[in-house]
Amino acid sequence: MRDPVNTTGGRVDIASGEKPAHPAAGRSLSCVIPCFNEGGNLTELLSRLEELLWRTHMAWEIIVVDDGSTDNTVAVAAEWCELSGFRCISLSRNFGKEAAITAGLSAARGDAVVVLDGDLQHSPLLITTMIDHWLGGADVVYAVREERTDESALKRFGTGLFYRMVNDSHRFALPKDAGDFRLMDRKVVDALLSLPERSRFMKGLYAWVGFKAVALPYVPHPRKEGVSSFNALRLFNFAIDGLTSFTTWPLRMVSVVGLLLAVPAFAYGAYLVIDHEINGNDVSGWTTIVVSLMFFIGIQMISTGIVGEYVARIFEEVKGRPLYIVKKELGQGLDAVQP
Repeated sequence: MRDPVNTTGGRVDIASGEKPAHPAAGRSLSCVIPCFNEGGNLTELLSRLEELLWRTHMAWEIIVVDDGSTDNTVAVAAEWCELSGFRCISLSRNFGKEAAITAGLSAARGDAVVVLDGDLQHSPLLITTMIDHWLGGADVVYAVREERTDESALKRFGTGLFYRMVNDSHRFALPKDAGDFRLMDRKVVDALLSLPERSRFMKGLYAWVGFKAVALPYVPHPRKEGVSSFNALRLFNFAIDGLTSFTTWPLRMVSVVGLLLAVPAFAYGAYLVIDHEINGNDVSGWTTIVVSLMFFIGIQMISTGIVGEYVARIFEEVKGRPLYIVKKELGQGLDAVQP
């Protein structure tokens, strides 16, 4: 197995008759793969990824972040870490994909960093196009799904609603149908790592830091082995994290709803008092009163729940616990060739 550092090459004298250096020569690339129970897919992915990276004319490293897997993910990654250019960071438990991505970004040493899933739905072949855009001046190249025909109508509706709500009142927008599969320049990675929050909604953070970004349409491949851990409940919680991390309109909505309900209630109360004083009618309508009380109590509980979500985020932040804990590290990657 060759050492990655030997692939960087260098500039040569054109007058000597030798070919000029490749545009990517002298640069380095890190690939971060967050994994949770991806042992069945990892061998094929690493093999395809290694073959592609040798052709980039760049120094490279592949960082597998094991997010508390219970299968053979660590064992598979450990075998590859015996080769040059491979690293494995094993977390002490399952901290979630956002934490695993952050762990990989913290460990990456490349001039550019590519994040891709370990389930083979993100084709490594797109990395070549990403590199071309990066060499052309882009700071971020993110993959965008061309279609969602493989998803249910309910999920497509929920996805569209989520993006409309998050993007409704911000100076930046989350690109619709863009995920974690992307290439980022070193300055973008450093900007992401400088953000102190513990509740990390990476899609929002990618957009928040800005920089020159290029969208790359793609069609995800079918998952080869295993089942996605993102069920309906986790996707719902993920959406709540995104809404509470990057928008405050739910809190404003509580105030607006309260105002819309309070004004008619006060007006109706004033009408009943005046009607009683003028006409002397007895107060009636106990059923209406009970139903109204139940309605308003429900509104109050929902409002309290919305406020509670934001308080919970504050609670998580002020505790200051680390985002993740590393159990062990294998391999060296680009660290082996650092001065």
